[in-house]
Amino acid sequence: MENDDTIKAIKLMDVWKAYNPNDPVLKGVNLEVEVGSFISIRGRSGSGKSTLLRIIGLIDQPTRGKAIILGNDSSKMKCEEASQLRLKHIGFVFQSFNLIPSLTVFENIEIPLALAGVKKDARRRRVIELLESFEMLKFADRYPNQLSGGEQQRVAVLRALANNPDIILADEPTSSLDEENSELLIELFKRINKEELVTIIITTVSREEVLPTHHDYLLKNGKLTPLR
Repeated sequence: MENDDTIKAIKLMDVWKAYNPNDPVLKGVNLEVEVGSFISIRGRSGSGKSTLLRIIGLIDQPTRGKAIILGNDSSKMKCEEASQLRLKHIGFVFQSFNLIPSLTVFENIEIPLALAGVKKDARRRRVIELLESFEMLKFADRYPNQLSGGEQQRVAVLRALANNPDIILADEPTSSLDEENSELLIELFKRINKEELVTIIITTVSREEVLPTHHDYLLKNGKLTPLR
């Protein structure tokens, strides 16, 4: 754990990432995110946004530099430790929803709880609580192909919330949605951030999209710079 009385949700220090040694994707990224913040990272496709989220989400390691997530230095964590921290404290939302088509909405949301070893009765209570809180209980027994794109993405968000995460990482979550569903999804993130105090990082290809964020950043040429 980081020895700091005010532990940040996320702290990146001079983070570099290179899959090809001659062409680094990230070039000395520095970022501090306070607990309960809502921030956006903007940049064109291929700019490294997903790579950055993979490092923050403990899926990947920096080639150089340091990533401290919830007070934990990723370079000092064993694979199993990183996996448990990711499972219990970090939720992921992807642009492609990634719902399992053979499972109902209820069962899809239940997956992270089962992986975390939560008992069946407790899993059921938590899933019902989420569905009721976000007025989606009527979808519990439906399958993904019986939902609209916007409904599927909202289910994906509830799945990310299942284990009461401290951080949600959303990788271009509105890119496959129309304007109306995009607005509904952003309102859902806003509510989660405000009511649950979950730290949220959302990525987007748009520099102009208005989001209810506290801070916005631009990722360009491997460098991260604040927009506001």
